[in-house]
Amino acid sequence: MIWSLVKILAFVVLVTALTYGGVLLMEVPGEVVIDVAGFSMTMSVLELVVVLGLLIALVWLGFKLAGLLVASFKFLNGDETAISRYFSRNRERKGFDALSEGMMALASGEGQLAMTKASRAEKYLGKPHLTNLLAAQAAEMAGDRKMAERTYRKLLEDERTRFVGVRGIMKQKLSDGDTDTAMKLAEKAFALKPRHEETQDTLLRLQAETADWNGARETLGIKLKTGTLPRDVHTRRDAVLALSQASEMLEKGEEAKAQETILEANRLSPELIPAAVMASKVHVDKGNTRAASRLIKKTWGSHPHPDLARAFAAIAPEEDPQARIKRFKPVLKVRPEDPETRMLLAELHIAAEDFPEARRALGDLIETDPTARSLTLMAAIERGEGKPDTVVRGWLTKALTAPRGPQWICDKCHTIHADWVPVCTNCKAFDTLTWRRPPVGEVAMPGGTEMLPLIVGQLDSTASTQTKPAEDAELIEDTTEVATKPEK
Repeated sequence: MIWSLVKILAFVVLVTALTYGGVLLMEVPGEVVIDVAGFSMTMSVLELVVVLGLLIALVWLGFKLAGLLVASFKFLNGDETAISRYFSRNRERKGFDALSEGMMALASGEGQLAMTKASRAEKYLGKPHLTNLLAAQAAEMAGDRKMAERTYRKLLEDERTRFVGVRGIMKQKLSDGDTDTAMKLAEKAFALKPRHEETQDTLLRLQAETADWNGARETLGIKLKTGTLPRDVHTRRDAVLALSQASEMLEKGEEAKAQETILEANRLSPELIPAAVMASKVHVDKGNTRAASRLIKKTWGSHPHPDLARAFAAIAPEEDPQARIKRFKPVLKVRPEDPETRMLLAELHIAAEDFPEARRALGDLIETDPTARSLTLMAAIERGEGKPDTVVRGWLTKALTAPRGPQWICDKCHTIHADWVPVCTNCKAFDTLTWRRPPVGEVAMPGGTEMLPLIVGQLDSTASTQTKPAEDAELIEDTTEVATKPEK
């Protein structure tokens, strides 16, 4: 508002000054006579000033016209001029407009429109390092994979866009399932940009999938150095890779190197259950049973697991049940209320044929947290105490329909695995298996527990009530295998 007022005042002042000057010139006495070659002209002072102003304007216009003619000649001759720069700026403006419209179309999911805008941008800009990337992504979105690959290959020709081209072709090979070519391209992309996190993760996943454990450990180390991986995650994953490396060494017969690598894996990540189990065996083979017991106890404090119990039992395989219970006491005291600890104690007492103690060990677990394993243990306790076959088989029927309890489950695709593996067998993800409970209802029997009265009733009306104790024991054992075997 103020600026507009200032401009109006300036205009009024200028007009006033010109008017005042014109009045002064009109009041100047005398005339001006111009006589050239017999041509005579008489003017007042005011007229002379006006004519001089017009003459100056004509001379300036003449110089500009001459410059325009010279510039036009140079433009036609191919030289850079103001005219050529004008047209260049116009083309550049149109090119960048097309490029921005193409990017907007790409973000909106309009692949064909993005390809058209990319072609238009290339026509006006002539900068393939900008337009080829848009064209490749647009072609992929439109489903034209051949066009996308051709464009990515063009990006390989320019050093500035080579990484983008390699990465684009790598992703295509991954989607095609060509892991060998994808691995080579990932290594190339990693060499071009070792700090690129996505490339690091892709290379690490491919190396783990193809069992290149040495290369995977090197890549993992670079991820730590570049700050793309927390140190605690690096330590655990390095332990997983070391353990996988050791397993490969054992297959090749390199037992001494494998044992060192297993102990390294356990040292890196003491809570890693498979590493603790294998390290315990190494210590037992070397005659150091105390170290084996110590590391199993430490890992049990973090994650109680049946494999740890089996490894602890293997330290002294020839001991009698009572001696085993006594040796297990330090482990059982670590986490006494954990369901795994309570079921382990019940199993130990069942092996010692102390069924009342086994029942006390289970406590209310079959009510508060019934699983196939705990219910099967309850069936064994009932059989050991001499309960009728209908009661035993009732518990076994419940076990078949109960939740499986914790299992090795992939955090990414939720596939259940029977044993721990470093790479998920389904989605090929690395270090994603955790020991946890699957979603409720992943196992179901037609009819569920509603079939229990029918099953028990049939048992009452048949000779199955006369089943021999040995046959019952075999039945319980078989059912335990079925009930505790993880679902695929």
